Amino acid sequence: MKKLFKSIIVWVLWRQVDRLRAKYKPTVIAVAGSIGKTGTKRAIATVLTEGKKVQWQDGNYNDIVSVPLIFFGQKMPSLLNPVGWIKVLISNERQIHSGYPYEVVVLEVGTDYEGNMDLFTPRLKVDYGVLTAIAAEHLVNFSDMEAVATEELKITEIANKVLVNIEEVDARYMKRINSPLTYGTDAKDCHISAGKLSKDFKRPVVFTTKDPSIRASVKTRMIGQQNLPGMAAAVLLGSQLRLSQKQIQKGLELIQPFAGRMQLLLGRKQSLLIDDTYNASPEAVKAALDTLYEISAPQKIAVLGQMNELGKFSKELHIEVGTYCKAGELDLVVTIGADANAYLAEAAEKAGCKVVRCPSPYHAADIIKPLLTKGTVVLIKGSQNGVFAEETTKLLLQRPSDAKRLVRQDKKWISVKAKQFKA
Repeated sequence: MKKLFKSIIVWVLWRQVDRLRAKYKPTVIAVAGSIGKTGTKRAIATVLTEGKKVQWQDGNYNDIVSVPLIFFGQKMPSLLNPVGWIKVLISNERQIHSGYPYEVVVLEVGTDYEGNMDLFTPRLKVDYGVLTAIAAEHLVNFSDMEAVATEELKITEIANKVLVNIEEVDARYMKRINSPLTYGTDAKDCHISAGKLSKDFKRPVVFTTKDPSIRASVKTRMIGQQNLPGMAAAVLLGSQLRLSQKQIQKGLELIQPFAGRMQLLLGRKQSLLIDDTYNASPEAVKAALDTLYEISAPQKIAVLGQMNELGKFSKELHIEVGTYCKAGELDLVVTIGADANAYLAEAAEKAGCKVVRCPSPYHAADIIKPLLTKGTVVLIKGSQNGVFAEETTKLLLQRPSDAKRLVRQDKKWISVKAKQFKA
């Protein structure tokens, strides 16, 4: 019954999307990739809003039921809530008939398992597809990296034009994309030139496009260089959609760090916390460590939680990250979770680092609290289940009220954490 109801809802929703698009013809942008989708989506929407009326939704509205809801700005009811769905469908019909104010729709499409994109290919065609990365994430759902690449590259099947982050898509995969628009530090279509972090944790960045009239310069609070490609994609799309340099510049200046993604927070005893706890993959962890290495501080601590969903590659990839830990840069590495404690920790010790293994994020906070001093910088990163490193961040905050700026703080998630870490 549930499966039948879902299939009916999916059919009706996508039919409504087809009618909406046929009548109002908004430009549609879809973001795909192994990592960086949500940040890239947010950057694109923020910049384009300076020159266009943009419809998008924060969070992971990226499956076959939720993606069509983005066109209408709807939240997803419980699947077995017929009254809620009737209200959604009626509201959608009103928008189709009474007028649609948006010129651009920015979507995120899921590529979390083999065949995931096959749900979208018969239903969704977009003007621009953005491929953020082909990297090791959700490997538990893939046979190998070639299978990951095959899935991610399906964005080319639904997009008229494809933008590609050339730093995170290997050259052998680039050959399978027809006439891509590229962005990155060595890209032709939107080149990133980034300077060093300032003492007040701002990074000077210049984005240069082929269009001589579009050259944006900004001092951004997005401290991690892994965030810059998303901004470059926004600049490139702004140029494609005829925004002025002034509009693009203003949009870039409005992009701010957000919950769980390289967000700076004040810690106890005037320490600094880099909260990057939304999720973790090998490339993302190494990028976060690179930012920590760049910062000058009297003491640096890295809290590295287990990276989930790596399947048979988990041991190898945790060792890879552990080896990336630099004894000369890190005063302490704190690990959380079984694979991080077993593999990452041992590799970090072999690299010369002092390591403490923890069974929970609460234990990690207990280890770190007495070590904090003025100017200490703590990077906190990890996956969700079994880790929930945001709870470490919470216990290290100078201002408890800042907990509202962390990920997964609603009653549902607090209950999940309580069950997982009960004594």
